[in-house]
Order: sequence, then C-alpha cells, then structure tokens
Amino acid sequence: MVVPRAPELPQPDQDEEMLVPHQDVVEGPQPMEESASTVENQLMPDPSTSRFTWSIENFFKRNGRKHYSDDFVVGGYKWRVLVFPRGNNGDHLSMYLDVADSHLLPPGWSRYAQFSLAVVNQLDSKMSIRKEATHQFNARESDWGFTSFMPSMDLCDLSKGYVVNDKCIIEAEVAVRKIFDFWNYDSKKMTGYVGLKNQGATCYMNSLLQTLYHIPYFRKAVYHMPTTENDTPSGSIPLALQSLFYKLQHSDNSVATKELTKSFGWDSYDSFMQHDVQELNRVLCEKLENKMKGTTVEGAIQKLFEGHHMNYIECINVDYKSTRKESFYDLALDVKGCSDVYASFDKYVAVERLEGDNKYQSEEHGLQDAKKGMLFIDFPPVLQLQLKRFEYDFVRDAMVKINDRYEFPLQLDLDKDDGKYLSPEADRSVRNLYTLHSVLVHSGGVNGGHYYAFIRPTLSDQWYKFDDERVTKEDMKRALEEQYGGEEELPHTNPGLNTTPLRFTKHSNAYMLVYIRESDKEKIICDLDEEDISEHLKVSLRKEQEEKEYKKKEKAEAHMFTALKVARDSDLKEQIGRHVYFDLVDFDKINSYCAPKDISVNDIKVELSKEFGIPVESQRFWVWAKRQNSTYRPSRPLNMQEENTAIGMLKVATTVSKLQNSEVRLFLEFHFRQENQPIVPPVKTEEDILLFFKLYDPEKEYLRYVGNFFVKASGKPSDIVERLNVIAGFPSDEDIELYEEVKFEPIVMCEPIESNASFHSSQIDDGDIICYQKRCLPDKMDQYRYPTVSSFFEYVRNKQVVRFRLLEKPKEDDFSLELSKCFTYDDVVEKVAHQLGLDEPSKIRLTQHNPFSHQPNTHHIKYRGVNYLSDMLQHHTQMCDILYYETLDIPLPELEGLKTLRVAFQNATNYEVSFHIMRSPKSNTLFYLIEELKSKVELSCNDAEFRLFEVYLHKIRKVHQPGDTIDSVSDQYGPLRIEEVPEEEKNAGPRDRLVHVYHFFKDNHLNQYFGEPFFFLIRDGEVLADIKVRIQKRLKIPDEQFLKSDRISPRFRCCIEPIPETEIRLWAVGTSSWIGAYSHYPKKVFLSQSEPSFF
Repeated sequence: MVVPRAPELPQPDQDEEMLVPHQDVVEGPQPMEESASTVENQLMPDPSTSRFTWSIENFFKRNGRKHYSDDFVVGGYKWRVLVFPRGNNGDHLSMYLDVADSHLLPPGWSRYAQFSLAVVNQLDSKMSIRKEATHQFNARESDWGFTSFMPSMDLCDLSKGYVVNDKCIIEAEVAVRKIFDFWNYDSKKMTGYVGLKNQGATCYMNSLLQTLYHIPYFRKAVYHMPTTENDTPSGSIPLALQSLFYKLQHSDNSVATKELTKSFGWDSYDSFMQHDVQELNRVLCEKLENKMKGTTVEGAIQKLFEGHHMNYIECINVDYKSTRKESFYDLALDVKGCSDVYASFDKYVAVERLEGDNKYQSEEHGLQDAKKGMLFIDFPPVLQLQLKRFEYDFVRDAMVKINDRYEFPLQLDLDKDDGKYLSPEADRSVRNLYTLHSVLVHSGGVNGGHYYAFIRPTLSDQWYKFDDERVTKEDMKRALEEQYGGEEELPHTNPGLNTTPLRFTKHSNAYMLVYIRESDKEKIICDLDEEDISEHLKVSLRKEQEEKEYKKKEKAEAHMFTALKVARDSDLKEQIGRHVYFDLVDFDKINSYCAPKDISVNDIKVELSKEFGIPVESQRFWVWAKRQNSTYRPSRPLNMQEENTAIGMLKVATTVSKLQNSEVRLFLEFHFRQENQPIVPPVKTEEDILLFFKLYDPEKEYLRYVGNFFVKASGKPSDIVERLNVIAGFPSDEDIELYEEVKFEPIVMCEPIESNASFHSSQIDDGDIICYQKRCLPDKMDQYRYPTVSSFFEYVRNKQVVRFRLLEKPKEDDFSLELSKCFTYDDVVEKVAHQLGLDEPSKIRLTQHNPFSHQPNTHHIKYRGVNYLSDMLQHHTQMCDILYYETLDIPLPELEGLKTLRVAFQNATNYEVSFHIMRSPKSNTLFYLIEELKSKVELSCNDAEFRLFEVYLHKIRKVHQPGDTIDSVSDQYGPLRIEEVPEEEKNAGPRDRLVHVYHFFKDNHLNQYFGEPFFFLIRDGEVLADIKVRIQKRLKIPDEQFLKSDRISPRFRCCIEPIPETEIRLWAVGTSSWIGAYSHYPKKVFLSQSEPSFF
C-alpha cells in the first residue's frame, strides 16, 4: 500500500510503500553534488506518457542523504526522481516521484499520474525490481513513492547486478491521466452500466458475473427460472442471481453480492479468499442447469456453452480406430509455448504417435503403432476459453504464473485451413466464425492479484472496463493488445548508454476469453423486456428500493428528530430472568419512538397516554444515569421546568442520558390503586427513595422482577419485610435475606443488607436494586447448586455455552456444553470426557479457535497450559465460543513428554526408502531411536552403521550424532533421514572425503535446487570423470538421461580456464577427515541437470 510518511520516524515494515511529504524533502531545486546523470525523454504515441532513464555514476561514493534526477517533462508537467541511497530512516533504498516545480505552481494545483519506478538489473533485465503506484499530486503531497523499495543489502551485493561498476540505473515511467474524481464518479451516468461491490477478495467473481450478465440470452434464461415470493435470495441461487441481474439492470449505484455468496454457502472468510474462476464458472452453471430441469428454460446452459469433441486412437498398420465423444463447457488452452489462440488450438488437436515402448494395446490386435488425437465435432454459440496462465512447475515444486505474450484476435475463425480442427462428423454447414465479447484480466502474481473484465455488451466498437464498482469506457487497444502479456521494451533515453534496450514483464494479462459465434449473435445478444422478469421479483425489489429510499429520507431528516425510549415496569418484568440478570433493562430491546426535537415532555405524555392508556397526570418520568461502577439506573425524576422543555433541548448529562445518536432514555413511573385504577404519583421528598426489587428462587435457579416502591431513607429493611413477603407470595412471617446488587463489572458484587440499619446508613439511594430470597439455612446449602443470589449472579456472570468440534471436522459442531469461564483446565477436559463417555480425561487434547480464519489454531493447548476456560476462548482481543477436541491413544502429559518424528529410512543395498512415525521421550538420545528403528526395517547387514541428518530446501541442513537428544531434531523441515552407511565409506582412507551432492539448475543466473541430496565418498586422487561414472551408477540414470546433465560442479574455487575432468583430483576439494559432524563437511558437489531428476 501507499501511505503517508511522517518525518524521521522509525523504519516501517519492509513491504510498506511510503510517501515523502513535500515539506520534509523538497525545499526548492537541489542540484546533486556530482552531476553524472544524462537524461532524455522519449514520448510514447500517447503524448501524456513517457519513459525516463537515470544513470547514476559513483553511486556508493556520493555524499548526501538524498539525490534528485534532472527534470523531465510528461504531459506538459515537470517531474524528477528522488532517491535515498541509504534509505529514508531505514535499511531499504527509498525512491519517489516528485513534481519538480511544485514550489512555483499556483495554490490548489493538482495532477493525477500513474507511474512505475525501477532499479534495473544490469546482468539480467528480468530481475529488475519495479513497483507501480497511482497518486493525485498536490501542494501537500508533491512526491509519492516507496520508502522500502528494495533491501539495501541486495543493492550492495555486487553479484546481484543492481550496481555495476559503481553505477545504478533508475527507470521511471510516468503517465499523466485526466483526474478522475473517484469519490464522485458516476458509472451509470458516464457509461450506462453499474459495477459490483467487492466483499474483500471477490473481484474474480465480479468479473465473471459481469461477463455472464452481459450475455442477454443467459440473463433471460436466469430470469425465466421458476422462483417464488417465499424464497429468500440468501437461500436460493436462482433468486439471488435474478435479484443481482435485476439490480444491475435498473440500479443507479453499484450492487452488492452478499446475498449471492450466501446462497453459495460461503461465510465472510470465503469472501476474503480468492477462488478459482474456472471452477466457479462450472459450479455456477452446473447449479443453474440442475435448477432449470423440468422448466421452460431447460437446456439453456447447454445451448449456450456446450460443445463436443472426439478423442480417437487410430492404429497405423491395422484397420482399427477407437473414438469417444465428450462434451465441454469451456476449453483450457496452453499459453506456455504458444504465441496465440490459433497456436493453442494447433497444440490441442496435435497428433501423438504411440510407438516403441509406448505402443497402443488393442484388444483385437495386441500392441500396435497408433495415432492419438482429438478433433472437434461442434463448437458452442458462446465459446469460453480459459487461458492456462497458472501452471505447476515441477522443477520449482510450486505454482507459477505464465506472463508470456499471448495474442488473441478480435475475430476467431475455427474453420481456417479447411477446418483442420474439425472431425469428419462435424457439420460443415455451420460457419465457426467468432467475434470477441469479453476479456477477463488478472493483474498480479501467483500468490494474489486483482481481476477485472473488458466487455463490449452489444459487440460494437465501444469497450467497457468493469473493475468492481467502477465502469469506464475503454478503446480496443486497451482491451486487446495491452492484455496480451509478455514483455515491454523500454528504449534507453540516454543516447550515450550503449546497451541493449531494457525489457520488463507485464503482469497484467488475459486469463479468460469469451467469443460469440457470428451466426448466433442476433440470438445471443437479444432484447429483454419487463415481461421477462417475474412479477414477484419486481415487487420484492421495488419494496426493497422503497425501504432504501425511506431509510435515505429518514437519515436526511434525522437531525430533526430524536430517538425516545421509555422503559416501564412491564419491560423490566419481561426481560429480567430471561436475558437480563444484572441492572434493570436492555434498551436495545425497548421500542423506540421517533420524536420531533421541538416537542415537549408534556406533549410526549399525551402521546404515551394514547399508547399505554395511562392518564397524563399519572405519569412521571425518571432520567437514567450511568454510575461510576458502570451500572445504569434511574437517578431522579424530571422537574416541572424540564417537562415543559423541548426534548431536543435536554442536553445536560445530569438531566437525561443523551447518547451520540440523539437517543433519550426515560423510565416511566406510575401507580395504581388496588382496583387497578391509575393514581397521581405521590410527591417525592428528599426522604423518599425509589427502590427496585428482584426475587430469587434457589430451588428453580430463577430470578424475576417483582416491582418497585418508595421507602424512607431513615427506615430499615426490616420495615419492608412483610410487604416483600406479600409481593413474593410468602407467609408474612417468612424469614428472608436481602442483598444489594452493587455492580457486575469487572467482578460481581452483591452484598447482604443489614436488616436493622437504616437505608441511609447503608448508602441505599434512588435507583438501587434489592434482591431477596428465603433464608437458606447452613444445613440446606448443599441441596442447591447456587443457594444464594450472590452465587447465582456469579454463575450467570461466568456461564459460557461452548461449542465443541472434532479437530478432524473443523466445520461441524459436535456437541455443546454449558461451562463456567472460571473452570480450570482440568474442569473443562473432565466435562468433555464425561460427554464422550471417556474414563480418562487426560486423553483429551484441546485446540483453540481462530475467529479470523475460522479454523483451529496451529498449536494445541498444552496440558494445563492455560488456567481457565476464559483463557481458552480468548484469541488476542476476540472472544469466541468454539473449542476443538481430539481423543489421544495415550494421556496428554505423557504425549508431551514424547516427541513424534517422521523418519525416512534408506537401505544401503537397494536404496529403497520407507517411512515411519516414531514416538520417543524427548530426553532420550538418537541411539535409542535407531535401536527402535532396527525392529521395524530390513537391514542390509547385522552390523549396519547409521547416519542421521535433516534436509531443508533440497539441501542437507544438519547432520546428527547418535548422542544428540531427540528433542534437538527439528520437525519443521520434513522427516528425519536415517540411512545405512554404505560399505565403501566404512573402509574410507584418511584422505578420502565425504561430500554433499545436490541437484540444481540455473534460473536467471541463480541456483535452484530440487530432488533428494545425498552423501558421496570421493576417494583420494580420484578424478572427476570417474566421480561422474560412480554418481550415475548411484542414481541409476541411463546414459542418454545422464548426458542431459550440464555439469557436475565442485564448489571449491573459480577457474578462469576449464580444467579437464581427467585432471580434477581430490586435492581440489580438500583433505580433512571424512568422519565428523556437519561442520566437518564444508564442501559440496552440485549435480546440474537441464531436466528435473526422475528419482
């Protein structure tokens, strides 16, 4: 990302791309100390684009913290490059694009530019480092670029080629664009189309959906799929797609895709993960195809996208031919090794000869020479071509992106060369001439990037770029030629620089093409009208739009109203004991009234009398206050002056609780006679205290609200016992105990009240809550789980329902348990073991949940590694309610004392490898591991000796001795290798040498390793030619395969002249003892091959 940089701050993360503020760096033109750069601008056909080369001589000898290039002009504006060779407060080269004459420009100036900066690799241009950015330059931000452009250590490493002969070459490409006000850009107004909102990483889906939407025949088929008004878009893919298409057709703003992804069964995490576009396209079409069965649009998907090809095998010497017809919805075309679409089709139908060891086994004629191939029977009206931009590289053992140049025509003729792609059964009367409809583009690398689409909806000359929410008009060159990929040449603008032109790889290129057959385009690009859309869909979306308009109007008028929430006794009775236990009410569950801010409280009373049937004179409002202990209670009644005041004017915090969203909260007090007739509230004096009461039943573990009334401050709790018994339905002389509910955060505080002390001396005040229950005698305490109201509050405060999932099935809840956050580790595993019917809780191992990835954590919870359940459910600042469990075969404490190792054992005779999982105490030595392994494997001899080592990135990382502890072995680099020492090594002489042998190939002047490394004994005086023969024998490589090896390269010194293999002897690689630890094996032999090894 590109973010602002404050002056002289500590170095940020390596990948941050930072702005150097104008005031920090630019104080007017600053000539460099040594003007050794030469500059020339070369304007491209587009006069607002230019490329610039800055060759910096004496790069490391220069003084000064920062250096500017000479000015160059792009789009009529002056620019320059700014570099910090030693970094801008860090250990990275920093580089920025700067407006050269910013100090001379008038106030309010701005210009928008897309630019790239590069440090050219002078040994291999493919290794040049280039970074791109876009920015709107202005007086405050007159320079923009990258604080961490590249590590200084790479720049200083002369072998890497970024500085050669103390010269560094900087390349800048700048394109000055018309300034888009993206915040106010209206896609519908500018293009007639709207975009799709990106949920996080759904740009790939958006580009596909826009492509399908702009195939009118497909859209019409979707509209005609049967859905009902009872369906919900989030639960029905057809309805979700209908809704999405309707909104794209009629909305003025970008459209959300959440309902559609929910109908796929995706959660929010899936929306932040890029999926495979081809797979999504196939799954979506398959789902729709199934939903269309038995309807008027059955077969619509097949009619659009389905084609057929014929696979055949034809014997050459006998009359036999085998054929098989297959259908396809899209074609995956090779990009690597192909220059264009036609070359890919040539490769697709290329004939393979089956002969020699690869003869065809015919049921009737036995092994026969044969031809194998594929031809097309028919092509679909809409041809979808998936370009194989991503491939698995077996040498690198990783996925790579193919950025090679690959051309595709505006018109594709698949009847060319007398129909060479067609089978004899093909209908030659169908003209397979296609015109390009859509180009889907991927910009980035194999590990991520951005997707967008170029589409011409009506097949006119006008193209449109659909880039998530933004839709813009584009020309044909932008949609076609600029998406071919490949390399772009940067001609040197310095006439004195006599080197070949520089080239850089274009990482934005097409990965999917959609063609429409010319003879079918009238049918495919058809008209749609309102009759194609079901009435219930139009009604539903019209209501949705009306709701949006209402909310929009409500938001616009929100400043004229305030939200009023009035809590009554009935609300307290309904909530307390169900979902509220502490305090009195959850205001989120109280009805809200939209009250004009100029209405008085007395006017509100009139309205509420109609709503609740309570006379105005019987109503008294109390304001709520948040106390210092975080409780929320009614604090005092409104006075007469406040009741005559407009509710919008009640802003004093002590008067009314007024939240940021203008929400006013009140408590309505009213009283009834015995015949349920409302009466005027009694006059409140300073002696009167309004208390609220809750009743607790320990037998039922039930808490409920029983009402409120006034008490005298000088009175005692014993004075109200009889009244409380009557309210609870107890005998009037029932012995009860009273508690004051004080607070519940951060701990529960519910304290007994002294019955003979006055309320005033007990600091009881308005709004306080008193909880009471029958007195629980000591001999009955054990009868109840929570015998007192305070213990019940502790239970409620800490109770937690935890969902347990089997670690092997992390998406499925297995069971739930109600636990306490205060449970210890032992308490939790005991409950889980009881649920599973397991006698040994110590065999349960738990794993925490990661709420961000929605997956189990990578590390298990160690035995008693956390104190309480609350610690198990805490992930950084997030609390969750999921734990994963697994049942072990041995107790966890015992398992944690062991180390589980993957072991790969190699026999010295046949070199066969077997794999084993072994557990041993961490403190044991590897000697015990070897002894245990002997009983599991077949040895070449009884007195076999063993070698133990680790391999990382196809190189020997560490050699272990039998006396090393098992805990010293790393389990992060694959299995521990244990091999028998070959007989020849046991008889090695004092000057023989044991070396490491690695497989490698050259890639961009760098060694890339692959395959399995091994130890190899070089005898004293042995020449390289003999070494090669023995290595070939060891690897069992045929002669013709071994000849493909480029070289065997002893890594010992640089030779100016090649040394004949018959003269390279052991002295060249050293003569120290062959036995010893890894440090005794400093020399390596590299076996280079042009192809990956087959073993």
